[in-house]
Amino acid sequence: MNFLSKNIFRAIAMFLLMLPLCAAANETQEEAKIDVQEIVMGHTGDGHDWHITTVNGHHISIPLPVIVMDNGGKWHCFSSAQFHHSPDGIYQGFYIPSEGENSGKVCEVVNGTEQTVKLDISLTKNVVQLWIIVLLMLFIFIGCARWYRRKTADSDAPKGFVGFIEMFVMMVNDDIIKACIGEKHYKRFSPYLLTAFFFIFLSNLIGLIPIFPGGANLTGNLAITLVLAMFTFFAINLFGNKEYWLDIFWPKVPTWLKVPVPMMPVIELFGIFTKPFALMVRLFANIFAGHAIVLSLTCVIFISCQIGAAIGAGLSSVSVVMMIFMDCLELLVAFIQAYVFTMLSAVFIGLAHHEEHEEEGTPAIG
Repeated sequence: MNFLSKNIFRAIAMFLLMLPLCAAANETQEEAKIDVQEIVMGHTGDGHDWHITTVNGHHISIPLPVIVMDNGGKWHCFSSAQFHHSPDGIYQGFYIPSEGENSGKVCEVVNGTEQTVKLDISLTKNVVQLWIIVLLMLFIFIGCARWYRRKTADSDAPKGFVGFIEMFVMMVNDDIIKACIGEKHYKRFSPYLLTAFFFIFLSNLIGLIPIFPGGANLTGNLAITLVLAMFTFFAINLFGNKEYWLDIFWPKVPTWLKVPVPMMPVIELFGIFTKPFALMVRLFANIFAGHAIVLSLTCVIFISCQIGAAIGAGLSSVSVVMMIFMDCLELLVAFIQAYVFTMLSAVFIGLAHHEEHEEEGTPAIG
């Protein structure tokens, strides 16, 4: 009963705290409309600047370099801030449309018509975030490698941060990679799978930080997960053994399922591409959905405050609690998605190195 009364008191206190805030929000934003879709897609998408905050309608952001080749073959390099300084948003004949099929892309105005540029290698928010993750991984693992380089046979076990990283690496290597691929072949694929695990894990964690150097939705970007899935695709099929390809083109099923209509070989061949596709969509959808839910819960505060102060205070209190819960859940999801991607990649690679051992006297099927 005492526990219940404390929780009721906390709920009432949060409601009273939210009441004046929602009243103020209602006065200042009664004419404004909250576009939830625009907010969610704007924060989870890529961009040519790194938005930090907005003060009195003024956007504070870090401009990123735009590097493009126009349709005439000439290179242009300038800051993305030039688009905002220009009254019409056009600089040197280039601009970024806010809607349409080329929304968010650098386009060129040629004879009054919109055209995509010939080549765009601009440093977008996701690209910079990718470099930050790479530099962070180099700093962590090169630092740990230096400790092991100075280690002798009678040295104590590593402690502190190096010991924590060793525990993490050994857990992924022994419990995931070695267990799924097998002791005979796992060493060939450990560098890639360990790199993939820590890249995804660190990207997920830094993506939860709302301001620079975090905030980019890196693993919630389909292009990033596509590249990771393609690496696994090549690791599976370029190094698959004879038994792996035999199971695809001549699987151990009744002959009538293989000839004259090659039904099972077609299904098995189709499965080569569905595996990396599942890896790509699973990682993208889970990370994107987590960010979208948190942003949507944030929008509930502003939408409910426009309805009324009392309703806004009540819904905002619930929204804040749900946001805290989702942020805690996202910390767990950051690890789980890295774990699942690495485990499934290791399982698929292990299946490509499966050695078939028929027992004596066991007849071959088909």
